[in-house]
Amino acid sequence: MADLEQLKQKYAPVIATIQEFAPYGAKVDAVDLAGEQLHIKGEVPSQVVANRVWDAIKQCDSTYADLKHEIATTGPAEQKYTIKAGDNLSKVSKLFYGTPNKYPEIAKANGMDNPDKIQPGQEITLPVIG
Repeated sequence: MADLEQLKQKYAPVIATIQEFAPYGAKVDAVDLAGEQLHIKGEVPSQVVANRVWDAIKQCDSTYADLKHEIATTGPAEQKYTIKAGDNLSKVSKLFYGTPNKYPEIAKANGMDNPDKIQPGQEITLPVIG
């Protein structure tokens, strides 16, 4: 018999990743057992965020045989983001891609010659990066 609390603990980083993107429209609708598997049902706002959730799943267990997930992507592939005070593209890259090193791709996708010249309130588009 599967242990719900044990599976929740194992996949806590996945649930936390979805919740981290709640300000952008992500949500967890259910976390329960489906037979011998942990069942996570929720939604994310873009393929960019879905990829971050997938990364979290694979870090917990590359086979994820004990996980049943229904995580719908409700929006486009790209993710919109509004620059906040204190942001830089490396910080945004770390949040959405799990590494600060994708900032050149963000800059290129937004036609920025200088990635250091961003302003609070500026809306950028975060592309799907393979």
